[in-house]
Amino acid sequence: QVQLVESGGGLVQAGGSLRLSCAASGRSFSHYGMSWFRQGPGKEREFVAGMWGAPFSADFYAEPVKGRFAISRDNAKNTVYLQMNSLKPEDTAVYYCAASSGHTSRATDEYSVWGQGTQVTVSS
Repeated sequence: QVQLVESGGGLVQAGGSLRLSCAASGRSFSHYGMSWFRQGPGKEREFVAGMWGAPFSADFYAEPVKGRFAISRDNAKNTVYLQMNSLKPEDTAVYYCAASSGHTSRATDEYSVWGQGTQVTVSS
């Protein structure tokens, strides 16, 4: 089973960009579906972006981030990324990456492995 460690969070002004990284340890990383979720202050954890594992590579996004965020993965480095552009104050949250050995979807209960999270704060 993989283990996940996120990095790349921080404080950024509205309109700025950040790239989050999620490094995975363990075998068969390429076959895991990988997704990013976030949890803002006082809010439930919500889906942000996901990507199917090998041999598929389809990605999909939550409506609020479409056209601004992009998920990608480098299976040789066992790493998944989230490029976040045109950031808004409402993007402020703790961002988590998650891995699924089965179905890749927007539902949190599909994911059996979670990272510890990285804080993203967008100032207005």
